[in-house]
Amino acid sequence: MEIIRTISWMKETVRQARAENHVIGFIPTMGALHEGHLSLIRRARVDCSRVYASIFLNPTQFGPNEDLSRYPKTFESDVEKLTAAGVEVLFAPEINEIYPPGFRTYVNVEGLSERLEGRSRPGHFRGVATVVLKLFEIVQPQFAYFGRKDAQQVRILQQMATDLNLNVEIVVCPIVREGDGLALSSRNTYLNSEERRAATVLQRALDEARRELNAGTRDALQLQAALRKILSNETLARVDYVEMVDAESFEPVSSIGARPVYALLAVFIGKTRLIDNLFIEPAAGQNAPASSL
Repeated sequence: MEIIRTISWMKETVRQARAENHVIGFIPTMGALHEGHLSLIRRARVDCSRVYASIFLNPTQFGPNEDLSRYPKTFESDVEKLTAAGVEVLFAPEINEIYPPGFRTYVNVEGLSERLEGRSRPGHFRGVATVVLKLFEIVQPQFAYFGRKDAQQVRILQQMATDLNLNVEIVVCPIVREGDGLALSSRNTYLNSEERRAATVLQRALDEARRELNAGTRDALQLQAALRKILSNETLARVDYVEMVDAESFEPVSSIGARPVYALLAVFIGKTRLIDNLFIEPAAGQNAPASSL
């Protein structure tokens, strides 16, 4: 696997690949790779003739009181994982390469960025959209792969790609979970053993929502109450938000009907903030089991 540090060489590598008619799949990451990231790479290997990844710990998506300084940095083991997974090129730029002195242009996807994660983490999605747009421009992929766990982020990037006529397809892949149901996240490493046990309450809450749906419940407030009840039983859990939203607009819904819906959770376990969700497909609103992807 080739490791590239500069934008100019990354662009030249892409130019050569395009000249050879390769289809490029791209997985942008902040490092601390886990099985969730590797599942995206495996999907890209099926779709594409070249798979590129990036590792860039993006400072603009972290607020002043967030965990940028303690975010896990595991570059050497990340390189081993990417190499074993068959990634041809890793783009790993320094901060000044992406944000040179004088940088002052940012991307904001209005309407989708202010609620939920955007409310809890002001400026977060501006940082995400800006760096992903820059990476798309540098790597020029035909396909880019993201996990459904970050559902609001994925929706914002889809809207950005549509609005700015980007020649990239955003491919949304299933959530990857540990054996006890906890969604894989780089932040899981922050949890001590007691907190790690407590963190399974997120999946237990979503399981309860699934049971309610299968029993015929369609009222969004009733489903939210069921989620909150399970979460309230865990003493180490502190809820940031629990909401049922339309999967396209991310506006709250009053009932589950003919449109896809997300049940979204953001919960502090100790000092660690975790997110998870249940994707409810339209068929699930018609007495069929809900899908959790």
